Amino acid sequence: MAQRTERSGLQVSPELAAFIEEKALPGTGVDAGAFWSGFSDLVHNAGPENRALLEKREALQEQIDTWHRERRGQAHDHAAYVAFLREIGYLLAEGDDFEIDTANVDAEIATIPGPQLVVPITNARYALNAANARWGSLYDGFYGTDAMGSAPPAGRYDQGRGARVVARSRVFLDEAFPIEMTSHADARRYHVSGGALLIDDRPLAEPEKFVGYTGHPRAPDSVMLRNHGLHVELIFDRTHRIGSRDQAGLADVQLESAVSAIMDCEDSVACVDAEDKVLAYGNWLGLMRGDLEDTFEKGGKTQTRRLSDDRVITGPDGGDVTIRTRALMLVRNVGHLMTNPAILDRDGNEVFEGLMDAMITTLIAMHDLQREGGNSVTGSVYVVKPKMHGPDEVAFADRTFTSVEKVLGLPQNTVKLGIMDEERRTSVNLKECIRAAKSRVAFINTGFLDRTGDEIHTSMEAGPFSRKDFIKRKVWITAYENQNVDIGLECGLSGRAQIGKGMWAMPDLMAAMLEQKIEHPKSGANCAWVPSPTAATLHALHYHKIDVFAVQKLLRAGGRRAYVDTVLNIPLAEYQKWTDAQKMREVENNAQGILGYVVRWVDHGVGCSKVPDMNNVGLMEDRATCRISAQHIANWLHHDIVDAQDVMAAMRRMAAVVDDQNASDPTYKPMSPDFDGIAFQAACDLVFKGRVQPSGYTEPVLHARRLELKEALGH
Repeated sequence: MAQRTERSGLQVSPELAAFIEEKALPGTGVDAGAFWSGFSDLVHNAGPENRALLEKREALQEQIDTWHRERRGQAHDHAAYVAFLREIGYLLAEGDDFEIDTANVDAEIATIPGPQLVVPITNARYALNAANARWGSLYDGFYGTDAMGSAPPAGRYDQGRGARVVARSRVFLDEAFPIEMTSHADARRYHVSGGALLIDDRPLAEPEKFVGYTGHPRAPDSVMLRNHGLHVELIFDRTHRIGSRDQAGLADVQLESAVSAIMDCEDSVACVDAEDKVLAYGNWLGLMRGDLEDTFEKGGKTQTRRLSDDRVITGPDGGDVTIRTRALMLVRNVGHLMTNPAILDRDGNEVFEGLMDAMITTLIAMHDLQREGGNSVTGSVYVVKPKMHGPDEVAFADRTFTSVEKVLGLPQNTVKLGIMDEERRTSVNLKECIRAAKSRVAFINTGFLDRTGDEIHTSMEAGPFSRKDFIKRKVWITAYENQNVDIGLECGLSGRAQIGKGMWAMPDLMAAMLEQKIEHPKSGANCAWVPSPTAATLHALHYHKIDVFAVQKLLRAGGRRAYVDTVLNIPLAEYQKWTDAQKMREVENNAQGILGYVVRWVDHGVGCSKVPDMNNVGLMEDRATCRISAQHIANWLHHDIVDAQDVMAAMRRMAAVVDDQNASDPTYKPMSPDFDGIAFQAACDLVFKGRVQPSGYTEPVLHARRLELKEALGH
């Protein structure tokens, strides 16, 4: 039995207790005895309610399963189905109109539309990269990706490609910051005179977009501009490789990029015990204190990464202007489902991990609240809460944070809440979910992958689902995406909170992202997820093209575009005459993604990976992508579209493919030819036992198998 330390009726892993008492608590003003007593009260008072909410999930799911089974073989009666969901309390009546009254929200959340990063908090280097991704080079973004239509060249600097980068960047400047009677392409001199920016003695068409400069006004080192709330900095350096060849000495164009970043304790990490949680909490503490560092080798040199400092430039009136250089950081807690062996309650039960995260991540954030120039300038803590099912669970989260605030001596509603609209019961009751936390809500977003995984699991008994690519073409997904924005606007989120859209999952395909992801700001979303700092810089271009708040104003005036009735259309396969080859291609595609992700999760504790697909296109995989793939195969197995023998054969074939894709990694343990390793077994569990997993989640299987491996290795 693992050693435990008793604290106010809680049995705590010694390393977690030591972290809290020796690192997290000092400097907050919170007494250790009061902390543990309050934490124990939260665990023992909220724990039973948490458990009851999970039981309600299962009870509703059983009723839905029964309804579909009783009608097997009949045409789906949509009207009767909707009425049934209302009868059992799954679909609730919408109440009166209201608007959120969330106070003390930072501008990065409320009034600056822009890209948002999501990064595993357990990787300090990635976390620092994300926090520092507030600014990025447009030149680097164009040169180093396929954004201009071709892959970057290997080897030495390509002057021809560099010239195209400069030309493309000046086109952007002309669009966002036009000059009276001339173009940035023809500009030879930028200078400041009388508080105005002049380019070859001509003013900007919109002079108010000039924010400030550094250096001498007659020959600035840099010029700061702003469009749609986002800053752009022109860097001048005639000694620079690019600036020396530029007629104006323009060496780079820096874009304000990742305005906010979610430090993730959930889907992109593999935290299964106290050791893992201390790593996650420790990195969050470093970010909140501002002293997180990471030293690593790159290119044969030792580098140390740390948080960047804010900058001060000279404003048009000669006064100082502070420019923020770090993304505003949110922290994503886990949902209501999982427990963690790091702490046991007085009865020896594992504590709900969501309660742990609520108490400990908020405690840690107090370090930021007590320093100037930190993360939040308004005195707020931003917590994203995933995988909540309906208003009761949102209300529970709201009460949980009220309890946390009382224990820590914080004003009520210091903690702002992000509601992820990724579960079906939340989607169809979104307005009431927002109402349940109307004084905390600072973020809502859609997440197609988890939402589709829940769609499949909820309607598992309804029949076989379409192939994954066709599920995205069904009417429900457009209704889901539009309704999220519509209800967010109805509830007054515009100018007060973020309305977000999901991840671009192909980090190497930036040209496609530039073409397609502009639809997110066009849809009225004032933030959207991107997979890398470079992607954030390129996606920022979309927010310069689209005035999101103008879009939101028009959408709100036009009223709702989508309603619950359409969201509840189940994306079942109307056409099921697939060939054997088509069916196996679908299964293999799902299996390859599952295996490529799970082997890293279980064997290496890596919660987010870039996994090559069947066409060797790198895709960002996390538990959400794993969930939809596993549930899709489970659905086809359940309805005899494929049989278990064929699926197992596909799993083994794809394990060999994944092994080959990882052959250059000396730390990788192959799954084939024995297929008896813990990682392969975990992947099979997700598929063959997928139908009985709670809400189709992958966490129970992954956690159990990772713990099994750690125990076998003596951890």
